[in-house]
Amino acid sequence: MTVHVVGAGLAGLAAAVQATGRGRRVRLYEGTGQAGGRCRSFFDAVLGRTIDNGNHLLLSGNRSARRFVETIGSAAELTGPPTAQFDFIDLTDRRRWRLDLGRGRLPFWLFSERARVPHTVLGDYLALARLMLAGPNQTVAQIVPDDHPLYEALVLPLAIAALNAQPTEGAAALLGAVVRETFLRGGAACRPLMAARSLDAAFIDPALAWLAGRSVRAEFNQRLRGLEFGRGRIAALRFTDGSVAVGPEDVVVLAVPPAAAAEIVPDLTVPLETRAILNAHFRVDGLPERVRPPLGLIGGLAEWIFVRGDVASTTTSAADAGMDADADDLAQRLWQDVRVALRLTGDMPRVRVIKERRATYAQTPADVARRPQPWTAWPNLFLAGDWVAGPLPATIEGAIRSGDRAAELACGVEGAEKAGDGRR
Repeated sequence: MTVHVVGAGLAGLAAAVQATGRGRRVRLYEGTGQAGGRCRSFFDAVLGRTIDNGNHLLLSGNRSARRFVETIGSAAELTGPPTAQFDFIDLTDRRRWRLDLGRGRLPFWLFSERARVPHTVLGDYLALARLMLAGPNQTVAQIVPDDHPLYEALVLPLAIAALNAQPTEGAAALLGAVVRETFLRGGAACRPLMAARSLDAAFIDPALAWLAGRSVRAEFNQRLRGLEFGRGRIAALRFTDGSVAVGPEDVVVLAVPPAAAAEIVPDLTVPLETRAILNAHFRVDGLPERVRPPLGLIGGLAEWIFVRGDVASTTTSAADAGMDADADDLAQRLWQDVRVALRLTGDMPRVRVIKERRATYAQTPADVARRPQPWTAWPNLFLAGDWVAGPLPATIEGAIRSGDRAAELACGVEGAEKAGDGRR
């Protein structure tokens, strides 16, 4: 039996690692010359530094991502503060505060006025419970309206970061799943984790090396053009350079973007819309060592600041409105946010602005409802990706968990059909 994994983004890599770990023979194909998909790194000549295509934050409660890096031997590449603390600044009045979720496995931080968002009381946090009970057609703002005490300082930045969508359109059920797996489980599940060197060093290169050590080598520049069917199954994979036969006992895990999957799989329903993310990377001499990334910003264009060495990086999610704006103008606006937040002086340094126009699918109730299940009408074809039905938003954790689940289904693991309900 061979598991054919098409696509070497995070979901595809997770599927390949999972299937290989279960003793299956695996072939891994990638349509481009680089693994990682949207989770990738590159050396930028302007900055003279290796940067990530986008900033990605994990939490210590992201069990699938943490199990993945432990398996491939790169857990030490994830770093973060020792406790679950998040610093914020409101750029409109320069007010700063810290959300302190503590260290325990229960959300005792809710009972501490010092640990909570300023000017909130314990009863305000019942809104988080309502998110966990949200229906499939409800948006975040329908559960937590913009006049709620938690909206501006917690729900808004959390929703935009997790869903890449404004609360007025983002699916409340997906945000509720994040709350259930992290905030509800106390500070032990909420410690922020970031790639110490790069996303490639933390996820992609170690995964490829782990697979290569088990005789699985990614076959690059193999773009899938179509599927061939026979006797109700997938019989062959048709690539640009030729076809690969799929044996009677073989299975296929298709881990490609939703638009590509819809072109290949007949009658497949997928999310239709996408949302953008704007990132900027500034090389700053003399960055203060006191900065504890990530730093949340309220009231600016930048929403989060991440610091790695002498590079300060900003993230602006749900950034479709800025995709056609001039990059230099965006950089100047973002630099002003960085200057204030990090207490810097001087002119704007070298910068790289990255516009990711199709960073995620639109995580609205309508498009969430269009996500397909990982199984298909063909018993040997399974789907993986952060756009496939599951409990989580389109994040690193969501992609890896989807890849794991697709591989388990492909390998016939008992109970895999129910693994997407978030209770594993």
